[in-house]
Amino acid sequence: MDSFQNAAVLWLIGGVLLATAELLVPGVYLVFFAAAAAITGALALLFPELSLGAQLAGFAAWSLATVLVGKRWYRDFPVATADPLLNDRLARLVGETVTVVQALEGGEGRVRVGDGEWIAHGPDQPVGARVRITGAAGGSLTVEPVRTLTA
Repeated sequence: MDSFQNAAVLWLIGGVLLATAELLVPGVYLVFFAAAAAITGALALLFPELSLGAQLAGFAAWSLATVLVGKRWYRDFPVATADPLLNDRLARLVGETVTVVQALEGGEGRVRVGDGEWIAHGPDQPVGARVRITGAAGGSLTVEPVRTLTA
């Protein structure tokens, strides 16, 4: 086994190690480099005359190609989740009923959300009024008065 075949085997081992690392620490990132290493190893086996520089350039090119293909794949076929708003705190607040702690005057005031206070925009409301969050942008909330049913 000459040095170029050793390099091909090392590329294949590297691909397996990267794929194993992806399984141990999932993040859907190392899998692309594992695929690029495996492709580079296979090409190095098929074309033993490839220099180390050509192998490294091929690995870089295949890495870029697999990352771009993966990026497009996940854009076109997003992974379904049970909680799509998991990392979007503001969006999770929409629909919540909160209390005005600084009167909404001139369209701006403050509301209590959990144990914190947020800037709120909406129609004028006195302190203590209950309002519903209808939107959020830039760290402030949009609110509307809670409508109560009358008999």
